[in-house]
Amino acid sequence: MDIGQRALGHFLRWWARHGGLAQFHRPTGAPGHLAGWIMGSRSSNVARNRWAARLLDVQPTDRVVEIGCGPGVAVAALSALAPRGLVVGVDHSAVMIGQARRRNRAAVRAGRVRLVHAPVEGLSTSDGPFDAALAVNTIGMWPDPADRLRELALLLRPGGRIALVSQPRCPGATAATSANAATELAALLTEAGFGQLRVELLDLDPPVACVLGRLVPEPAR
Repeated sequence: MDIGQRALGHFLRWWARHGGLAQFHRPTGAPGHLAGWIMGSRSSNVARNRWAARLLDVQPTDRVVEIGCGPGVAVAALSALAPRGLVVGVDHSAVMIGQARRRNRAAVRAGRVRLVHAPVEGLSTSDGPFDAALAVNTIGMWPDPADRLRELALLLRPGGRIALVSQPRCPGATAATSANAATELAALLTEAGFGQLRVELLDLDPPVACVLGRLVPEPAR
């Protein structure tokens, strides 16, 4: 880890002790801009988002939606994987949508990226269908996540892919905490109609868990 990243880590620990973590949940105002800068600059955050995007097996013409896109790091990675497709980033923070738009300005102008300021419960089936969906460290902030996942399933094509990513941020989080988070995410996906589940881990501290699955088509009647 270089000096800049160590300094950023020290600052984050100080900021957390002074209430800064709330800005990662719903960034607003100047503190929200700072939170977005941190999310877009911290090496572990960038690595986590790019890793998750690669795991989705995005194809060049895919339509992909990211729920809770933050400053647009994963959106940029997804749009690079789908140069003839469309990536839609959704976030409930206007500050994050603004940062994501700046980070992806060329793709937005080209019509390959669309950014939507809306809560997860504000998604509409008219936005789909999508080939894949991604959520990185946001599902814990969703109201009624099982219901939201069922709504998200309506936006996906039959067999559509999903990746839910969790890197626990609670004090004292360990590999066991990440494993428990993966188990909980897998249960939510199963309840929402997803199958072919698998778990991938990224070796950070604590480890990042990504649960991947596919939407199981309803049986023909």
